[in-house]
Amino acid sequence: MTKTLAPAPPGLTPVPGDKGLPYIGYALDYMRNPLKAYDKRYREHGPVSWFHFAGNPWVVLLGPDACGAALQNRDRALVNGAGWRVLIGPFFDRGLMLLDGDEHTAHRRIMSQAFTRDRIARYTEAMHPAIEKTLDTWTPREDFRAYPAIKELTLGLATSIFMGGAEGSSAREMDEVNKAFIGCVQASTAIVRYALPGSRWRRGVQGRARLEEFFRRYLPARRTDAGDDLFSVLCHVESEDGERFSDDDVVNHMIFLMMAAHDTSTITLSTALQYLGQFPQWQQACRDESEALGTRTPTFEQLDQLTTLDLVIKECQRLVTPVPGIVRRAVADTEILGHFIPKGTLMNVGLHYSHHMPDLWPDPEHFDPGRFSPERREDRVHKYAWSPFGGGAHRCLGMHFSGAEIKTVLHHLLLRYRWHVPADYVAPMNFTSLPFPNDGQPIDLRAR
Repeated sequence: MTKTLAPAPPGLTPVPGDKGLPYIGYALDYMRNPLKAYDKRYREHGPVSWFHFAGNPWVVLLGPDACGAALQNRDRALVNGAGWRVLIGPFFDRGLMLLDGDEHTAHRRIMSQAFTRDRIARYTEAMHPAIEKTLDTWTPREDFRAYPAIKELTLGLATSIFMGGAEGSSAREMDEVNKAFIGCVQASTAIVRYALPGSRWRRGVQGRARLEEFFRRYLPARRTDAGDDLFSVLCHVESEDGERFSDDDVVNHMIFLMMAAHDTSTITLSTALQYLGQFPQWQQACRDESEALGTRTPTFEQLDQLTTLDLVIKECQRLVTPVPGIVRRAVADTEILGHFIPKGTLMNVGLHYSHHMPDLWPDPEHFDPGRFSPERREDRVHKYAWSPFGGGAHRCLGMHFSGAEIKTVLHHLLLRYRWHVPADYVAPMNFTSLPFPNDGQPIDLRAR
């Protein structure tokens, strides 16, 4: 039965919705099939509605108008950190995404010095040997599980480029670090939010402790040596006003950045391997451009010439958005599309749903990178039709690094391999946290 979230003042409309199941609300529906769950909600309640999750009422925003209003946040009534902290605070607290206001601005100003064009160019140069080293260990075969292989590769890149390596760490320890990141990410949507034995929440708490121990062990050496890796950069970089990060700041930012860098890139790379395997004409078009560069180790500037690959990446991020939704919290009464949002309301901004709306994208479930071409630019139908990196003051600071990493990895894969995926294959996606294929993403991988 539809109920309103709260009475609305004159001139505004109350938010419609319902609690769903006791305590868990519609969480299970979302985890099974988020697009189906959101489409049903959009058709029943429109772009602004509410439901329960883990005992709290949440407003969900669907469609580019509603999402855009939250991202623009013109009256500054919505904050980022206080929303995310409910889901991932114990595991990624004090990461950039969980800061707000002047503190967020100050930290972002310092951190932006680590993501200048010159630094990204140096990170790109350092990626090539790390990628080649990992690919040398791959064994092409018919049932190659792409997702775990790519995740291992991107974690290795994050360790190499962001940390400058993890001297003294064994393969076993790095596997523990990877599991710690997974535990922290998956704890965000735990229905039981207490550290009970065997629970996802407990694995998240234990994962956070393991990651803190790992990064603090390497912190003194990075403080001493001003290397080109991100860890060292964060230890030494200053804003124009001379502001620097404390030790706690560096550790908190490294835990969040390492997670964001390798998890989100893994999702897009895995998606690209699927669709390039199902659409060989696009795979070959991308390979032709990579071969035309005449080098296995392109510079950051040369990556700009891989325009077809850029279209493919954008389409993959549309079809499987690495961060499907973002979180906000109202710190003052406000409104979204004429709906009254009372102070304290938690909000889920459903970016992924906009990427699949037939009103915005013709045949939205079809893989069609050409929709981003200069001749078509379907993404321009609305400013927020395509927004995998969010928007506004909290737009992803590492988006250009992410693009360089994904392009560089795919460039190496295209020159080394051909791969095939059956045309009727549908990835069984798991949406308990960030999306990933439950079957490990099998592909038929062959050396060229």
